[in-house]
Amino acid sequence: MMRAAFVPEAGRVEVGEFPEPAARSDGELVVRMERASICGSDVHSVYDGFHNPERVGWPGYPGHEGVGVVVESRSARYPTGVRVLTVPTGRDGGCFAEYQLIDDDHVVPLPADGDPARLLMAQQYGTTLYSMRTFEPVVGNGVAAIIGAGSAGLFFLQQARQLGFEHVVVSDLDERRLAVARRLGARTLVHAPDESFVDAVLDVTGGTGADIVIEAAGYDALRSAAVDAVAMRGTLGFFGFPERLGPAPFPMFEAFRKVLRIQWAGGTQSEPGLVSFRDAVQHIHEGRIDVEHCLEPVYPLDRLPEALAVARRHGDGAVKLSIDPAA
Repeated sequence: MMRAAFVPEAGRVEVGEFPEPAARSDGELVVRMERASICGSDVHSVYDGFHNPERVGWPGYPGHEGVGVVVESRSARYPTGVRVLTVPTGRDGGCFAEYQLIDDDHVVPLPADGDPARLLMAQQYGTTLYSMRTFEPVVGNGVAAIIGAGSAGLFFLQQARQLGFEHVVVSDLDERRLAVARRLGARTLVHAPDESFVDAVLDVTGGTGADIVIEAAGYDALRSAAVDAVAMRGTLGFFGFPERLGPAPFPMFEAFRKVLRIQWAGGTQSEPGLVSFRDAVQHIHEGRIDVEHCLEPVYPLDRLPEALAVARRHGDGAVKLSIDPAA
């Protein structure tokens, strides 16, 4: 038997005992989980009606950011003993458990001498790396603006600086997260909601707006603010999770008037060869991207319901919350 979290019904998560999974079909792996982390979409899946009905009661759901060691394999690509990053889609998550059954198309091998806690962050970083590549930002007046200083927003910040944006504006609700953004190179910090993100961007750019605005918080009002803050013919990168199921309000005329390029993020798990996840592993292992702000706090598996409640409160200032299934 194994311990695993599960969603017995929408709005609730528990931890219980389940039979250990077995690899029965070609390409299947059983991974002994060493660490998992909470994604903002996990909060939406549990509390906001975005859950996969087929995964209600499924062990480990909705966790989909994990790292562990293959202990049973029916794959020629991944023998037992290999440490892997597990990257299923959120709808198929199962890493909030001591063991995870997963197919070999949704794992990435990790360097033997790598730190599992640090390399775990390649899942989140990989999704932002893939997204930034689809945003295809072009440096114009050298200003990028990012809404949200969670783990995704801070990874976008680091990429913007590496791409050559000399001035990056970052907005968040929490001063502690903004302090991390400053350390990582943000030039202008906006403490929402008391300070205006749009006003800050227009002030920095002399009223023209930023070349690219990335929304990484997941609210309709912030996507509207992104339209107001971006320059004519600029790029909007929408990474944040939908606020609700169904239609949502959007300032269509203003986006039309500005002739904006609007790119939604998503689909990293279906990228051929999982290139962005593989690149993310390499970047973290080589120290090319900073993940230190993502490593604490760590909760034991039995406290996952508490950790999800904290994540629902935007982390209480923490950038990333992780789970130790063995603790």
